This record gives sequence, C-alpha cells and structure tokens, in this order.
Amino acid sequence: MDGILIVNKPKEFTSHDVVAKVKKMCKVKVGHTGTLDPMATGVLPLLLGKGTKLSEYLINHDKEYEAVIKLEEKTDTLDSEGKVIERKEVNLNNLKIENVKNVLNSMVGKQKQIPPIYSAIKVNGKKLYEYARNGAQVEIPQREIEIYNIELMQINENLKNISFRVHCSKGTYVRTLCENIAQKLGTVGYMKELKRTKVGNFEISKAITVQELENNIENDTYLNKHIITIPQFFEKYPTIYLEEQEIQKLLNGIKLQKNVENGLYQIKNENERFLGVGIVTNNMLKRKLMLD
Repeated sequence: MDGILIVNKPKEFTSHDVVAKVKKMCKVKVGHTGTLDPMATGVLPLLLGKGTKLSEYLINHDKEYEAVIKLEEKTDTLDSEGKVIERKEVNLNNLKIENVKNVLNSMVGKQKQIPPIYSAIKVNGKKLYEYARNGAQVEIPQREIEIYNIELMQINENLKNISFRVHCSKGTYVRTLCENIAQKLGTVGYMKELKRTKVGNFEISKAITVQELENNIENDTYLNKHIITIPQFFEKYPTIYLEEQEIQKLLNGIKLQKNVENGLYQIKNENERFLGVGIVTNNMLKRKLMLD
C-alpha cells in the first residue's frame, strides 16, 4: 500500500491522531506534509509506505481555505480555543459588502506576515507555543507569504462573523490573516472556523474520512480508487526510457547523458514499467527517486 491518501480531517482530531489511526489500519509507514490545527477540518494528504518518499514534492504546495472570522473579540491564540484578551465594537458601516470586499482585496499579494505566538514554528530551538505557555518574550521572525486570491462568502451582522475563501502560499497563517482583516475593519477578531479545501491539486471532493477508510480497509477496489500511486503522482511529467544496462548504471548512482531540457522526468523501461524519477541538469540524468 504505497502512495498518497487524501483524508478529510475531522474537528478536534490532531493531524498526529489521523496519522496514528491510518497507520494502525493500513499497517504501513504513514506521514503527512503539513499539520492542520485541531480545530480545523479538511484536506490532509497522507503518505503511505513508499509514498513517504514524495514529501519533498509536496511541502511547497499552495493551499485553499474557507474561514470564518469572529469580530469584536480577540483571543490569545487567535482562534476559538484561546482566551478572550480584548473586545472592541465594530462600526456596522464597516461591514457593508463593498467595504469588506475592499479590505479583503487589500490583502492580496506578496507580504510579510508575523506567525501567531501559539504556533509550532521554532525559534532558537524551541517552539513558539512553548514560549507562550511559559509567559516568555521572544522575537517572532516575519515570513514572506503570498495571498493569490481572497473572496467574500458571507457577512453575518448579528453574529459579527465574516466568511471568506482564500488561496495562499505555503506558510500562510490564516489566524494571522483573520486578525489583520479585523484590524482593517476597525476592530479585533479571531479565526472561529477553518476548513482546508485544497492542497496543491488535492481537493476536498476527493478526500475520504477516517471512518470511510475503516469501513473499506479490506475493499481493494475502494482502496485502489482512492490511493494515488507513485506512478500516478508523476504521470504528467515527461518520460525518459532506459535500456536495462542504463537502468543498472542509474541505480548504481552513475549519471547518464541525455540531451533533453533540464527538469524532472519519469524513468521507464522499454516495456513502459515505471521505475522512478530522475532529474536532468546540463544534459546529465541523475537518479532522484527510484522504487527498486
């Protein structure tokens, strides 16, 4: 059982919880390419068996989320799990559709973002949330992120909630984005809900629940339908065909001369069998990920 499984993470499960449950069911090595907060739901790509070798090809994927901001209250964690540390009323004129859309649109583009103190980013060898729990002060380094697109979904004036959809780069903290949006609306706010709907090309419509996996763990047809194999993952890359002698050289770490453009290539034998992937630099093919 090797490849990628797209799981729809439930609320209150940590990413580690999901990995542990799937590992127990599938009886193979399982990894993931980026955690979701326990309160968050949605797309969690899991790497199964030899699929764990694919992690380097997934960590830089952009993401899409649907989020809900609760205005007029700020929490220490910037989400619904924290303690309220500030309250500030919002002017209802600021919640008019055109104004909210303008504020959201102002967030689009490359920018520096300061991650929340309650996060797993390490500074001087310690995770930020460890500093926060100990009440220690630490300078949080800014990160460069990019918001590609952001779209208003709903405004609820009674609950003081704003729902939006965002397409962003790796490393973007939606909690911080929610805080910044609230500030531009003249108030404070925190992330009330978060659902990740897409990671790279992995969409929530293709995701399965842990319960669905458990119900079908003996169903090979079901598993074959939902597990993205390693050859399937690389199927859109160009192919280099090798003879048996060349294959052995490549497996032994010897570079092969191939007069093709630089980039990543599928490696197949003359019988169309997928062997792995290699990278070409200056007309030299080097093994990158081989299955045998």
